Amino acid sequence: MPEWRSKVSNRIALLLAVLCATASGGVSTAAAQAPASDAGQWEVPRTPDGYPDLQGNWTNATLTPFTRRQDAPAVYTWDEVAELEQTTGDCPAAPGTVACGRASFGGLSGQEYNEVYWDRGSRVAIVNGEPRASLVTFPADGRVPSVTPEARERRTEYSKFRRQFAQYDHPEMRPLAERCLVSFGSNAGPPMLPNGGYNNNYTIVQTADHVLIMAEMVHDARIIKIGDGPRLPPHVRPWMGDSWGHWEGDVLVVETTNIHPLQRFRGNSSENLTVIERFSRVDEETVLYEFTIDDPTTYTEPWGGEVPMTRFNDKLYEYACHEGNYSLASVLSGARYQERMEAEESGAARRD
Repeated sequence: MPEWRSKVSNRIALLLAVLCATASGGVSTAAAQAPASDAGQWEVPRTPDGYPDLQGNWTNATLTPFTRRQDAPAVYTWDEVAELEQTTGDCPAAPGTVACGRASFGGLSGQEYNEVYWDRGSRVAIVNGEPRASLVTFPADGRVPSVTPEARERRTEYSKFRRQFAQYDHPEMRPLAERCLVSFGSNAGPPMLPNGGYNNNYTIVQTADHVLIMAEMVHDARIIKIGDGPRLPPHVRPWMGDSWGHWEGDVLVVETTNIHPLQRFRGNSSENLTVIERFSRVDEETVLYEFTIDDPTTYTEPWGGEVPMTRFNDKLYEYACHEGNYSLASVLSGARYQERMEAEESGAARRD
């Protein structure tokens, strides 16, 4: 008998023997639940220098909210998960819209930003087998801690300064994302968090001494240096800060300081903000992203959470924000037009 036929016959015989033993109770429950052989277990893929390979396209889009409802449990029940994930499917289209007609984005009403544009994710975040009810995991209530009196005073001073101007007086009064300077929300970070809207996708490229993370949103690119080189002086503050990483076993740990003062995470952070991130390859389809916010002049305690980044089996597209950002010029032109109309009406009233 040819060798390949002999191997196939032996495997069939072994399979039949196992099936017969199972039917007669010969295979114990413990044996049936025993872990697979080493050859069948997933192993962390590694780069040529021996560290876990984090490269590829990933997404952190999720139905799990950033913070937890007050007094809510830390994890959903599986019935709640089924209900949440089911409600993201088809819905009745409203007249005059492409899809569901939820014409709202970031609290703006009256905008025809309907469901066809959204990509919020379709799954609840699962970490360590738990369907999480919030991405923030500490403090234990899953909520951002209180701010310090210093932070409240700083916020009051900033609001007082802003009140000198109208919101459309000049480009600098508009949000950073609207000016195409950084991602909407905190996609590029740090911390890197889903924005609840769309384009929550990333490409990671890795070498022995650098890790590059490109966020699809506004095509921000973070360059993380591996090692312990010289840090930037305090007065040099890039948009996404000064990031340095090192490996703790199979976990990439990144510390970021010197974040730009206008990159105000959640509208509160100060120049003392330090963000610690941890990247762990937990299976073939997932990188677990952990973050810690440490800003003692803003928050009463450190806080943070966990966000699974799942494999994104698709391409990322160029977010040509600058090239196509005609809206900002139109917004400012519209404001100037309104001012001219108001001035003409005021002049006409005085003449009358």
